[in-house]
Amino acid sequence: MKKKYDILLCDLDAFFASVEQLDCPQLIGKPIIVGGNPEGRGVVATCSYEARKFGVRSAMPVKKALQLCPEALLLPGNMARYKEVSEQVREIFERFTPDIEFVSIDEAYLSVTQGTGYDLGKAIHFVVRKELHLPISVGVSENKLLAKIACELAKPDNVGTLWPDQVPALLWPLPVKVIPGIGPATEKKLHSYGIKTVKDLAEYPEDTLRRLCGKHATSLHHYAHGIDNRKLEIAHDAKSISEEITFPEDTHDRKYIHAALHELSEGVGYRLRSEGLPARTISLKLRFKDFQTITRSKTLPQAIDGDSEIYLVVKTLFDLHCGKPPWRLVGVKASEFEHEEQISLLPLTPEEEKEKELLLTKDKLRKKYGKEVLFSATRLSKK
Repeated sequence: MKKKYDILLCDLDAFFASVEQLDCPQLIGKPIIVGGNPEGRGVVATCSYEARKFGVRSAMPVKKALQLCPEALLLPGNMARYKEVSEQVREIFERFTPDIEFVSIDEAYLSVTQGTGYDLGKAIHFVVRKELHLPISVGVSENKLLAKIACELAKPDNVGTLWPDQVPALLWPLPVKVIPGIGPATEKKLHSYGIKTVKDLAEYPEDTLRRLCGKHATSLHHYAHGIDNRKLEIAHDAKSISEEITFPEDTHDRKYIHAALHELSEGVGYRLRSEGLPARTISLKLRFKDFQTITRSKTLPQAIDGDSEIYLVVKTLFDLHCGKPPWRLVGVKASEFEHEEQISLLPLTPEEEKEKELLLTKDKLRKKYGKEVLFSATRLSKK
């Protein structure tokens, strides 16, 4: 007999804005927009619920968003900080189940034993609220589709369910756009044929729907009935650890690149040590003004996880393969992990002992206070 599961969709509400409010309590209760330059083609990455009351939405041009909500505070965002908090949320999820599909930095599906979904959803909501002080919405059902819709209906900051036997009463009266995959263009097309609610879509002849929507018709028809056979795409052990940065403006400055590589090396090194995964292959990723992207790697005779060791490799790779500036992106990647600690036959030199003690101290501080509590003086040259 096939084992059945409950599916949870956990979605951190207005994540970037919520982190900004967490780090700066003076922003709580105020309309916040996290996005790009309004004078350019910047778009809204996310916005607080206070800004959404004015009609501001994700992916909207920032210029339009500020017209709708002139008093909104525009923030450029801090992706390194958002990733850090996302990792903390991931650790909480993993306390409840190893079966997790991470959809994005702020959204994940979880698979749990059938019948435990709602209670575990409430528990996850409580722990994220208590430990991280972040709002999170959780939807619970038997499949990904209904869990996603349940989560949307539960927003903001709540836990909700939508079971298959509730589809006619709860799902069918909703507008057709509630079905994932139905964007503005598809919604407009369906409206032109009188399909305005999920019930309309469910009762529309599938053959006729196929002439309107092509190959997606069958999926849409199944979704309207609450049917979704997609499995969770569970993340397996990482094959690599990497970090990269796209510069606000293309740069000709080698020292700027060196400083960025140093900071990225510290990030990769910290993650390697946290996972206990020293790596033998270190790679440099480099993108030029014309978007040409190259990757250069070096495989070492012994696995490493030290910040300075990683930096020395990628700096050398950059100096050898930097080509003609300007540059727009650099990245650092570590791979070919050694899962078992290698025993050195040679004693550490005084310099190596000092470096090891320094890394242990830095890692303890970062684990307790976050990655941004320490940074190298090379970052000052970046600024």
